Amino acid sequence: SSRPLKKGEHPMCKEHEDERINIYCVTCEVPTCSMCKVFGAHKDCEVAPLQNIFQGQKTELNNCISMLVAGNDRIQTIISQLEDSCRSTEENSEAAKRELCARFDALAALLEEKKSELLQRITREQGNKTTSFIQDLIRQYKEQLEKSSRLVETAIQAMEETGGAAFLMLGEGTEGDMAMLSLPRIVEASKGGRLEKIEHGYENMDAFSVSLDHLTEAVHTLDFDPAEEDEEFFDGEEEELEE
Repeated sequence: SSRPLKKGEHPMCKEHEDERINIYCVTCEVPTCSMCKVFGAHKDCEVAPLQNIFQGQKTELNNCISMLVAGNDRIQTIISQLEDSCRSTEENSEAAKRELCARFDALAALLEEKKSELLQRITREQGNKTTSFIQDLIRQYKEQLEKSSRLVETAIQAMEETGGAAFLMLGEGTEGDMAMLSLPRIVEASKGGRLEKIEHGYENMDAFSVSLDHLTEAVHTLDFDPAEEDEEFFDGEEEELEE
């Protein structure tokens, strides 16, 4: 029938409006009426009782509904598993990020601690070379410079003496800088002191050079530990759905 049927209303044949559809054409796979079988388009076709076909197809449809419902349940289960997997992946990713940050922070703290230790060693060596030795030498040389400067001033004053005997007797029986005015003493003082000197390259700090090339290379090659590929947990479900 071309018009919508009300519930419980029996469909009528479009070719024979007074005939109810009461048989099923197995050849054409359509319901029809007895007049179509006797005189109409289905007179050469194989037909069967409508009720038999109705019960068979209704049973088949019911089985299909059961299979669809079961398939929907499986799909819903897979969806739930995928959603759980998504949540677990996010949680595990955050945990992995926290662990990675903690490891790098610990490494950075270790490097900072090591850097501080090495800096302290350089500072100690700097103190030993400057304060303990060089500064002491500077003090000694300054004392010698001060004595020599005073001696120069005294000697210049002595040069003003015009009397030969008086000049030759300068320094005798005197104290302090004047006592140094004898010629042998002045000659000795003019040669410079015999104070200790630093060796060539004493100020060099090359011994405290650190090579970090191996650490730099290690950082460049740093990567996650290789892991075996996990099997796709839904492969079996997909095969089951395809079946």
